[in-house]
Amino acid sequence: MKRFFILLVLLLLTPSILMGSVAASTCIDCHSTVTPEIVEDFKSGAMGNDVDCSTCHGTAHSSIATVDKAKMPTHDTCGACHATQDAQYMDGKHSLAWTAMFAMPTTADQPKELMEGQKGCGGCHKIGAKDETGWDEYHYGVNGCDSCHTRHSFSVAEARRPEACMTCHQGFDHAQWEMYSTSKHGSIYLTEGDDWNWGAPISDAKASYTAPTCQMCHMNNGDHNVITSWGFLGVRVEEPDKEWADDRETVLKSYGVLDADGNPTARFDLIGPAKLARTTIAEWNAPREEMIAVCGDCHSEKFARISLEEGDQMLREADRVYAESVEIVAALHRDGILPEPEYIDELPSYPYPDVLRFYDQSHTIEEDLWVMWMKYRMRCFQSAFHANADQEQWYGWGPLKETAVAIKSEDRSLRAEAELAEAVVAEGMTGTAETKANTAESPGFGAVFSFTSILALFVLLRRRG
Repeated sequence: MKRFFILLVLLLLTPSILMGSVAASTCIDCHSTVTPEIVEDFKSGAMGNDVDCSTCHGTAHSSIATVDKAKMPTHDTCGACHATQDAQYMDGKHSLAWTAMFAMPTTADQPKELMEGQKGCGGCHKIGAKDETGWDEYHYGVNGCDSCHTRHSFSVAEARRPEACMTCHQGFDHAQWEMYSTSKHGSIYLTEGDDWNWGAPISDAKASYTAPTCQMCHMNNGDHNVITSWGFLGVRVEEPDKEWADDRETVLKSYGVLDADGNPTARFDLIGPAKLARTTIAEWNAPREEMIAVCGDCHSEKFARISLEEGDQMLREADRVYAESVEIVAALHRDGILPEPEYIDELPSYPYPDVLRFYDQSHTIEEDLWVMWMKYRMRCFQSAFHANADQEQWYGWGPLKETAVAIKSEDRSLRAEAELAEAVVAEGMTGTAETKANTAESPGFGAVFSFTSILALFVLLRRRG
């Protein structure tokens, strides 16, 4: 009923939809001078033939004096005409991207320009669903659809190409573009893709493809419900593999989802609704079976199933290494070797570290740990799913193991320093009569004692960062 009402209002407000004439729009007349490239962009797309600017931006803005009254479209605006796609989008993870960003524990501590201002995380997470409230300071980026269908041409052909995903799915934290583009699938696309029919109806367009694309696998037949089995966090809460379940418990503690005793925290109730992880095997299995069916367009079911299961096993292997490293860091806090961080009240799983704080950690060993999780663990299993052997080996598994060695080495150093400091305190800084006597009888001992005290002070200061 809501969509029907919105559509009815839009039709009443925009007779140009029925007339099929952009030229009649006063918006076009004015903006051909004010923002001519936007007008050309709009006219180049399919919407430019039968949709008036006021359909999306409203009619309150009619002159330079009323610029602030121009409506910024939301996904609901697009949904008035594209109801099926909007409903699919709302069921998928992309619609939750904005909410997920603000669910991270240190988002509020970052410069607003990076988040609401969309110069950092917000630049990609703006694909998430938002309404028009709370946008007085940052007026733009309310709509999520134009993250893929770039305004103002809103091209279907553009959104179907893998490069449309590249803007966000690349780099340090989401290197799927690097994984795909340098895989065999990607190399076929890069050499042959210009000859594919990107603008045809999806059933006809797919017939011209000689390799899968991001959209072909993750948005099969144009389905905007984008979801994967493993999700961003790479865990399933219900884990049938006992050994993996033990490691997974440690992994969830490092997310602050379980407390130090393994009990659910407040974050536990967020990961399911935010689609950051799959809470049941059934929920995990549904997108897996859909993916196997997609792979079946080119491969046998057996091959597809084995290949995806190998990706699962790489995640299992990575979790074994990562969980061991998490326990090492937790033990350093538990044993008092690492001091309590200033933000301890914000840590739901202390003494376990919180990798969802990302780079806002209290010690270099914790920085190593979150990079191990965010960069290398991700590549370990995502590269396998994207059929990229080099990314898997040398950008995922290799650096993961290397970082594990570094964490163990740092653990040994920190513990050795702690033992030295304790020994100095116990033997050289007690101020006993025996020490005073020795100092008086052996003048050189005082110098040695002073040096040892300075060394102990240096060690203690180093432990505090």
